[in-house]
Amino acid sequence: MTMPQTMPMAPQQSRSNNRAWKKLKANKSALAGLIIISIFLILALAAPLLPIADPVATSWSAIRKAPSAAHWLGTDDIGRDILSRMIWGARASLMAGVFSVGIAVAVGVPLGLIAGYFGGWIDIVISRITEAFLAMPFLITAIALAAFLGPSLGNAMIAIGFSAMPLFVRLTRGQVLTVKTEDYVEGARSVGLSHYRIITRYVLPNVFSPLLVQASLTIATAIIAEASLSFLGLGQQPPAPSWGSMLNVAKNFLSQAPWMAMWPGAAIFLVVIGFNLLGDGLRDALDPREA
Repeated sequence: MTMPQTMPMAPQQSRSNNRAWKKLKANKSALAGLIIISIFLILALAAPLLPIADPVATSWSAIRKAPSAAHWLGTDDIGRDILSRMIWGARASLMAGVFSVGIAVAVGVPLGLIAGYFGGWIDIVISRITEAFLAMPFLITAIALAAFLGPSLGNAMIAIGFSAMPLFVRLTRGQVLTVKTEDYVEGARSVGLSHYRIITRYVLPNVFSPLLVQASLTIATAIIAEASLSFLGLGQQPPAPSWGSMLNVAKNFLSQAPWMAMWPGAAIFLVVIGFNLLGDGLRDALDPREA
């Protein structure tokens, strides 16, 4: 007995991808989210090339100046240009969101695959530990880990990543429990393929879609968490710009210089909305039950 060839499935997979892309393009909310994310991403990547002021340069003659032609978004409490700090702060926030979720996926997905595929005592141990983490509020766990590791952007990303990891363990495990009983997995197992090959070739590709949706939604949560940690002094450290640390400083000058809080708050709101809209659009586009 030989394993059926998988090459004929390629056109079907290609048609499925094309159908998902068409559905995503037809979703105006998802496109709006993608545009918002793209704008911030381009600004963050192009920050070193843009003709903007030094984000850490101070000017004692321009303290808490309102938005003007010289400083489009105004200045902060020690005369730093807010526009420049907003753009450079986008690098920290977006990097924290992406890298944090990358850590969560890199750790959580393999654990979920192992627990769901092998079951038994391995599943019990991983599931109980995951449930223990899920019993604790996400942000409280991130704050505790960041405080333990020490204040820095890198440690904040690690703390957020490990706090989000249980979500991916649980999601992956649930998807694997469904997929591993499918006929194509049983067929692969019956011809003696190794567990590693079955997991990587037949199981993982079929649980990828919900993981992608969850990752896009979790990036939004991670950005909020990074801003919260920076607000508390556990994330990006001064004088390096971060939207959360900018809000921490701005809270002391809400009546004298409201623009100091308005712009970073609006940026966090827009980016989070963008990832949520994109995540919802991906969920609709990748749902096989949708026509």
